[in-house]
Amino acid sequence: MEYRPYYLAKLWQQMGHEVTIIAADYSHIRSVNPVIENDFVKELHEGVNFLWVKTTVYQGNGLYRVRSMFDFVIKIWRKSKYIAKTYQPQVVIAGSTYPSDNYVAHRIAKMSGAKYIYEVHDLWPLSPMELGGMSKFHPFILAMQHAENFAYKNAHQVVSMLPNTQEHMVAHGLDLKKWHYIPNGFVEEEWQNPKPLTTELDAFFRELRLKYTKVVGYTGTFGLANALEALIEVAALVPQTAIVLVGKGPEKEALLAKVARLNLNNVFIIDSVSKSVIPALLARFDILYIGLQSQPLFRFGISPNKLIDYMRAGKPIIHAIDAGNDMVKTLNCGISIAPEQPQLLAQAIGNLSLKSEAELIEMGSRGREYVIQNHDYKVLAERFLEVMNLP
Repeated sequence: MEYRPYYLAKLWQQMGHEVTIIAADYSHIRSVNPVIENDFVKELHEGVNFLWVKTTVYQGNGLYRVRSMFDFVIKIWRKSKYIAKTYQPQVVIAGSTYPSDNYVAHRIAKMSGAKYIYEVHDLWPLSPMELGGMSKFHPFILAMQHAENFAYKNAHQVVSMLPNTQEHMVAHGLDLKKWHYIPNGFVEEEWQNPKPLTTELDAFFRELRLKYTKVVGYTGTFGLANALEALIEVAALVPQTAIVLVGKGPEKEALLAKVARLNLNNVFIIDSVSKSVIPALLARFDILYIGLQSQPLFRFGISPNKLIDYMRAGKPIIHAIDAGNDMVKTLNCGISIAPEQPQLLAQAIGNLSLKSEAELIEMGSRGREYVIQNHDYKVLAERFLEVMNLP
């Protein structure tokens, strides 16, 4: 799942609205993709209406992913009259990573007399240009740029998940009166009744407590962007601290090889757990780590789900990210350091390890209280409704 639209849809339906998510049948971010035979298939999934669109299966960021994007847009374009007539929407939200679905969102909204909202997850085409090194004159980039400019010009409102995008969007045609910031969030109910750890995981953490003074944790994707090499390398500098990485991703084998090569006995890399277990898992750590490679793109700010979960867990956070916003520093709920610097990371772990249990609890509680008040999806769903100007 991509959880944000699912959570918002579920809450809006509980508030009395009818919501349908139109989504591609294949996405690389899902653990399990739906299997459909026809171009369009309706499904009621855990109370939320989905309309699945059959698209090309792809790996990586090559031509097949581009083809999958255009499969999605073209098929909905051809079906837009049917969609407008069948669902008769009051609001149409374009919320893909890439901006080209704004064309069909605008078309359906126009046919329905509906409001059209662009929800910006990432700044495309700036992301593939700055992260992937693509030229601004590349045909794909030119196409994405046209779509982004179209969206800012024609959308009734623009919702940004990143906090510092105003200047960029205005430069590409947005009237700033349309701009709204609604970040990622969490669902409080999942934290009230978390699923417990397995017997094996519970025993694993009990054993760590007998051997190490502190346990530093990371959960999520093992990718190059997550700057996990620094977390591995710091282990040699803090031998009394256990470093635990939980997840999966393309860099997992390289990280395991690095641990073996450096002969590190205090690094543990274990398989990912289900989302329902995350609250119980995070409760077992003393300190939580989040890092990203140094990238100029982060000047627009970040809104990672992982950070929201860390803060909700009420644990001190080491934030190794250079970005346009820094909630950890602002709220004093941990320590912020420059990215990809093992020596600085070791100092941060040492500083937190010297604090009393009461001080660590107080530090973590500042982050927890903030996200409970500002990042609960119930709060975010209400704010989004205000943007839509719906009751």
